[in-house]
Amino acid sequence: MKELLHLHKTFEKVVYTGQKVASREFENCVFKDCDFSNTTFLSSSFMDCEFIDCNLSMLELPGSSLKNVTFKNCKLLGINFENCDDFLFQVYFENCFLDFASFNNKKMPKTKFVNCSLRETSFVGSHLKQSTFEKCDLQGAIFNESDLTECNFTTANNYQIDPQFNLLKKARFSLQGIPGLLEKYDIKII
Repeated sequence: MKELLHLHKTFEKVVYTGQKVASREFENCVFKDCDFSNTTFLSSSFMDCEFIDCNLSMLELPGSSLKNVTFKNCKLLGINFENCDDFLFQVYFENCFLDFASFNNKKMPKTKFVNCSLRETSFVGSHLKQSTFEKCDLQGAIFNESDLTECNFTTANNYQIDPQFNLLKKARFSLQGIPGLLEKYDIKII
């Protein structure tokens, strides 16, 4: 990965853990079965890239950009996405483990989380307007001062969202999810 620019490449079974990489550009690249855990990509750019079956746990992305990046079947434990560049930040997650990740203060409208574990993940101050949490586990996820306008939580579970401290206009929830909206009132719904 010594080259500065990577176009239309496939990286397969690359193990590059605990490393530091700076100022690299990846465009239309595919990463399959790679391990970049505990690696730092400083001021790097990923555009129209796809990560499949990768271990990216504790990956650090300070000043890096994720522009239309897809993650499928990946481990993304403890990643601070809040450190990514905000310009054109766009991500999609399917069948991923995002436990203990942080999306604090990220503007990420229309983001799709499909069949993901988002346990203890922080969305404080996030702008998630029209995002979807399809079949996601949100046990212990933190939503505070988040814009959840028109978000879809109908198939998500284990969430606790305080309507007093989040924008929920036209957000959708299932009947089974109502206790997660009323948790702070310590009432029982039968």
